[in-house]
Amino acid sequence: MNEINIRRVECYVFRAPVDVPVVAAFGTFHDRPVVLVRLEDRDGAFGWGEVWCNFPNSGAEHRARWLETLLAPRIIDRSFGSPEDAFDALTAETHVWTLQSGEPGTISQCLGGLDIALWDLVSRRQGTPLRDLLSPSALGAVPAYASGINPDGASETVGRARDAGFRNFKLKIGFGEDRDLGNMREIADGLADGERFMVDANQAWDLTTAADMAGRMAGMPLTWLEEPLPADRPAQEWRTLCESSEIPLAGGENLRGEAAYQNLVKAGWCRFVQPDACKWGGITGCWRVVRMIADASLTYCPHFLAGGIGLMAAAHLLAAANGDGLLEVDFNANPLREGLAEPYPELVEGAFMLNDAPGLGVEPDLAAVRDMQVMHVEIA
Repeated sequence: MNEINIRRVECYVFRAPVDVPVVAAFGTFHDRPVVLVRLEDRDGAFGWGEVWCNFPNSGAEHRARWLETLLAPRIIDRSFGSPEDAFDALTAETHVWTLQSGEPGTISQCLGGLDIALWDLVSRRQGTPLRDLLSPSALGAVPAYASGINPDGASETVGRARDAGFRNFKLKIGFGEDRDLGNMREIADGLADGERFMVDANQAWDLTTAADMAGRMAGMPLTWLEEPLPADRPAQEWRTLCESSEIPLAGGENLRGEAAYQNLVKAGWCRFVQPDACKWGGITGCWRVVRMIADASLTYCPHFLAGGIGLMAAAHLLAAANGDGLLEVDFNANPLREGLAEPYPELVEGAFMLNDAPGLGVEPDLAAVRDMQVMHVEIA
């Protein structure tokens, strides 16, 4: 792999208005923000990455300022042997910043976006799809599920997702026992043969509530119960819940660092492991976690719920993993998903079809989303 020397960093912030807010147990999204980063090397090769910024609502511009003032100057005119070298160096060099600022998550998210862009750049430069750079046995399509299904009109949303080509669905829960169970029963009753159904509590419950709800879900055709407890609860609480629940547990989107994932994998309670490349790790960190997951005979299912570039990074990681995991695809209307990933992949009988173009295989159509751009900075 040829040396990488970045000469220009650009950061774009977009905000897309939504007619129907996206709700989770922890809060509501009243618009859809996206932070993109574009890196260009001294030879003109370029790559795109995405920085997680869903919550809080003001977070997108804040992350862009971190990139502009601190992280981009750290990589301009600096040589790295590979994206992994850059990720490891920057992670070490910014450790004190995480302590001083109290913002380890923000820094991890920015580093994740930079790492995705570096991998996109390198694989474009080599003329190969990113997934093939990771694994010679990478798939050309990955099974997907419709995510972000709100509690209001949930069954109707599943029907529309089915009509759009999805065969797997995930419902947001954590809005009260009667409402959650009613939605679950209605969706479960309408499932067709071969369809899968998951639920996500978004860290809404304590152990007592989670165990009670898991008991009430018994007998429902659920593939997994996601984040029923806050991610930082002791491993013993998770094991206790696992032992009392007939529904497999899923989690991992809110962890940072390889050690945290090693502990999760070893703990034994998590069947579906869900790192988010835009929250932590980018391609480099998540690919290391993917191999941990495979070695433990668990299932890798990338978490993602934002713009098109991050979605494609998750898709390439899942394709390279060549396992039995599912790709999370937000079913809520969001022009920053399709508009920032052209040509947007086709969904065929539940499978997300990847093209053979180099890198992520897509590029943002900046002209198409220009009216949603709220910030642009360039560092060279």
